[in-house]
Amino acid sequence: MSLKKLCYCLSLLLVMVFSCQNGTVHSQLEVGFYRNSCRFAEFIVRDEVRKAYRKDQGVVADLLRMHFHDCFVRGCDGSVLIDSTPTNKAEKDSPPNNPSLKGFDVLDNAKARLEAVCRGVVSCADIVAFAARYSVQIVFIISMDMYTGGLAYDVPAGRKDGRISLASEALTNIPSPTFNLNQLTQSFASKGLTQEEMVTLSGTHSIGRAHCSAFSNRLYNFNGASGQDRSLYPIYAAQLKQQCPQGSKTDSGVAVPMNPESVGYLDLSYYLDVLDSRGLFTSDQSLLTSSKTAYQLNQYASNSFL
Repeated sequence: MSLKKLCYCLSLLLVMVFSCQNGTVHSQLEVGFYRNSCRFAEFIVRDEVRKAYRKDQGVVADLLRMHFHDCFVRGCDGSVLIDSTPTNKAEKDSPPNNPSLKGFDVLDNAKARLEAVCRGVVSCADIVAFAARYSVQIVFIISMDMYTGGLAYDVPAGRKDGRISLASEALTNIPSPTFNLNQLTQSFASKGLTQEEMVTLSGTHSIGRAHCSAFSNRLYNFNGASGQDRSLYPIYAAQLKQQCPQGSKTDSGVAVPMNPESVGYLDLSYYLDVLDSRGLFTSDQSLLTSSKTAYQLNQYASNSFL
């Protein structure tokens, strides 16, 4: 499969997954939902994403991750945006999201502009979905051809905003970077996703950043023993140790590129990295522990599947 075809499959899968992962069934969502009530809604969100990207190219990965974390808990209901209160710790303050989840300011700016032109019309859940869509489109443009216009695809809207946000639910629903293949497969299966779809979606790890706490378990005292994870390429491990020294604060703000050789590009390098024992997370490298998923990785990496 060519990079363009892979990107297209990823985009379709993202739309299918994130359109259905909420209380509003897919048939109730509609492309162009705001065409009459707030005709510039999608344009405004796109404009805010573009402005943010000019300042920080990493924001596109942040917004895509935000959408994924939102949808994996209570569905795509925007509950990841709800603030904690003295009596409730919300999703955004759960360990899977705090301090690593970013991009809230982009969504806040988009919401403020939308409220100024069509107050109370556009849901926060749809803003998150639109922002993720445009983030993906930006990455596709950069990855394939700056002059093709990228891969545009429609996102149905009409999501309702959730009112409940629990840190405990984020902790139990969002896949951990320390998961093995069985745990990872079960986590995705609980959301109606196949193992094959899970491997395909893992390709989005070719962009973005990760805090040291997400993978330091592989560098020091792995599984309670001295030394590092033997499935991690030694030279790569040494580079990671320089960026995340043992004993350093895991919440120090240090963020390591998920794919240091192809920062900001959505390409086939993720699959190549995992095959070369350069998957950053335990969950990434676990894709090699099954002949079925390893075969899929090889097909993607060889640019020849389908």
